[in-house]
Amino acid sequence: MTLRSTLDFLLYDWLDAKALTARTRFSDHSRDTFDAVLDTCERIAREKYAPFNRTVDIEEPHFDGEKVTLPQCTHDAQKAYAASGMLSAAQDYDIGGMQLPYTVEAAANSFFAVASISMGSGLLTVGNANLLMVHGTEAQKTVFALNEFSGRFSGTMCLSEPQAGSSLSDVATRAVPDGEGFESDPLGPRYRLKGNKMWISAGEHELTENIIHLVLAKIPGPDGKLVPGTKGISLFIVPKKLVDTDGKLTGVRNDVALAGLNHKLGWRGTTNTLLNFGEGKYPVDGEAGAVGYLVGQPGKGLHCMFHMMNEARIGIGMAATMLGLAGYYASLDYAKNRPQGRPVQGPKDGAAAVVKDVAQPQVRIIEHADVKRMLLAQKSYGEGALALNLFCARLVDEQATGDSAAADEARLLLEVLTPIAKSWPSEWCLEANSLAIQIHGGYGYTRDFPVEQYWRDNRLNMIHEGTHGIQAMDLLGRKVLMEGGRGLQLLAGRINATIERAIQVPALAAHANALGAALQQVGAATKAAWATGQPADALANAVPYMQAFGHMVLAWVWLDVALVTLAADAQLARPASVGRMGAMRFFFHYELPKIGAWLQVVSARDATCAAFPEEAF
Repeated sequence: MTLRSTLDFLLYDWLDAKALTARTRFSDHSRDTFDAVLDTCERIAREKYAPFNRTVDIEEPHFDGEKVTLPQCTHDAQKAYAASGMLSAAQDYDIGGMQLPYTVEAAANSFFAVASISMGSGLLTVGNANLLMVHGTEAQKTVFALNEFSGRFSGTMCLSEPQAGSSLSDVATRAVPDGEGFESDPLGPRYRLKGNKMWISAGEHELTENIIHLVLAKIPGPDGKLVPGTKGISLFIVPKKLVDTDGKLTGVRNDVALAGLNHKLGWRGTTNTLLNFGEGKYPVDGEAGAVGYLVGQPGKGLHCMFHMMNEARIGIGMAATMLGLAGYYASLDYAKNRPQGRPVQGPKDGAAAVVKDVAQPQVRIIEHADVKRMLLAQKSYGEGALALNLFCARLVDEQATGDSAAADEARLLLEVLTPIAKSWPSEWCLEANSLAIQIHGGYGYTRDFPVEQYWRDNRLNMIHEGTHGIQAMDLLGRKVLMEGGRGLQLLAGRINATIERAIQVPALAAHANALGAALQQVGAATKAAWATGQPADALANAVPYMQAFGHMVLAWVWLDVALVTLAADAQLARPASVGRMGAMRFFFHYELPKIGAWLQVVSARDATCAAFPEEAF
């Protein structure tokens, strides 16, 4: 099976993406237009991305003190991607978009991610522009967002700071009004920012005319002090180069300076930067301080930024998924072609142990049961994660174009599933990459084969856009409790609906019962975790809870996929159908039973970790 055939099944057979064309927003589309988009992206990824995946890993970004240099292939890929229209794929026709469903957009972008994740395909630029389309003024949309959608400008998100890391409460970047009349600037209330931002992906390069930074900063109170916590955080547009009200460059460089590049384990093709805002290297009108334009209301910056953060989290989940699948495809090809070992035979001639007939020819390693185990694990993780992420993309379309009840349900389901969509692929598709290396044996550990790079690239994703611990606390500490637990109830309703259908199918009845038991275990553990009402008790084992919750969700996804597989191919006459059913069985037999160990410590509110004394380490 290829990625394209897997996408076609998930999009059209499982998610019924074609049904979206009955909605007004997508009425000009058909399966033919969807397929044309997939064809185009598959071709560009094959021609402009895949051949250069190793190039961008070796030829890392170089900073000479003035500018950052990237390989020519990265410039060519960025131009091809922008020319394809994918940066504005989901936008309205009247601003140059395609009004494409996000479900199809996400599927199309997967080709770029599997080809070369660190060359980039506009994830942050699109997220930046989408945020401005929701929270920006008309001028901000026209000047900044539309130029990002066209590929003329690119975008970043600037949250973390060297001293604060993920703790946004400790953001220390300051924003003060920029002189008299600051509030009447046509691009938004104008401020001067001073501070430092760390881990900024694509924070400096020459790929586009301009870079639009979205920066979290605090406006000091009347006493000149910053407001503690997150309530005082505001959001600002800080362009690398200043522009006029028509979006034309004024020739003035903003006071944003690259302090240095971070040298990463993976994703080496993407610049990752430490940026200094307002240090005076590029004074504007003779004054230090980066010019920034307020987005939304003062003190409401985090609310705005979450629009981009949630979008980025689903995007990172998809990135992790595609790296897992890239490793799977590489190790599958290797296993089919690598001869090593011989079939195991039973004891004979009084021997007490199994023997191998060395006179027999070697077999390909895919014929060994343990190699099949590792391949099935990769397949179940990667294709299951792909299904989950596309399901979440379908919920985005439902939230945007469904009736009020369906849209509200999609909103709540997305709230609950977003931590899983980001974290589960980041953990288990990384494990898939590890298994891909194992299948290659010693060769997998060398740079002669691509799987070591896939592992390095994927290791970032457990940290990217919120660590495992952050996602787990969001899930158990907020998402399953919000609105009286209604989101969790909606998810349970969806899972139970699948169980009720599957229990009627003899081949799936046992799996349906196993999923039902898992759902009950997760529900009971949720209540037990919060039995004392103390967050410290509940959240001490938030990560095991999230791991169990994620496995339950993936089991549900696989069971639902299996139902559609059997409906389309009851006799399992097609190898692809056999493959999906085998991956489903593997997940239920080898993976779902793991949730018992995870939930045991959750339900007991085990304090082994939380209570461990520092001096005992």
